[in-house]
Amino acid sequence: MTEVLYFLDCYLREFEATVEKVTDDKYVVLDRTAFYPESGGQPSDTGKLIREGDGAEFEVIYVGKFNGDISHEIAPAGETESAVLKAGDRVKGVINWDLRYRHMRMHTATHVIANVIEKEAGAQITGNQLGLDQSRVDFSLEVFDRDKFAEYEKIANEIIAGNHPVNLYLVSRREAEEKLSRLTTLAKGFSEEITEVRLVEIEGVTIEACGGTHLKNTGEIKGIKIEKLQNKGKSNRRMYFSLLD
Repeated sequence: MTEVLYFLDCYLREFEATVEKVTDDKYVVLDRTAFYPESGGQPSDTGKLIREGDGAEFEVIYVGKFNGDISHEIAPAGETESAVLKAGDRVKGVINWDLRYRHMRMHTATHVIANVIEKEAGAQITGNQLGLDQSRVDFSLEVFDRDKFAEYEKIANEIIAGNHPVNLYLVSRREAEEKLSRLTTLAKGFSEEITEVRLVEIEGVTIEACGGTHLKNTGEIKGIKIEKLQNKGKSNRRMYFSLLD
């Protein structure tokens, strides 16, 4: 099982690891990683792996989780044997920080605005998708009062400006369920297969289970703007928002 370094330190930009296995010369599993695999509406990290010894660099173009493994897809590096990573190689991983940090801002912002919509409108959050320019939140809401969303945006930006600390914890599922009234804002709930839970607490605002990458403080979000609201069918609503840079 790969040691997941971003669970408790989302600001880790570089790390050292050992290659455990390589499939088809391009799918690399490490014993530990700070690369985030695509999941939960958050795109994967990108970056590079640098082999110890000869300094050969391998571009990481996608990271995903397959059959329990976090797999790092690397771009073709050449035809020679030295251009291929092998089990046992020591590498340094380097995260594409600009991309990661943008996703961190978007993800923490999503928690803030989703929590506001849940509390103020009584909506159930049904999904989300992070983007670099815009992100979206899907929710179930019978009475869709569009005028109210200017108020929700204002409340969210007040929370952001409040510089609330964001804390990360790893706990057993039982401990999380005893501590919280619900593990997640998502209407679909949390997979029963998960026995260890990573909690994200925005002090004074919300605490819930989430495996994504997050900021240390809401102030780093800077602010959000609701860009668009859509009806997607009976009680199915969609909101797009952007970050204030």
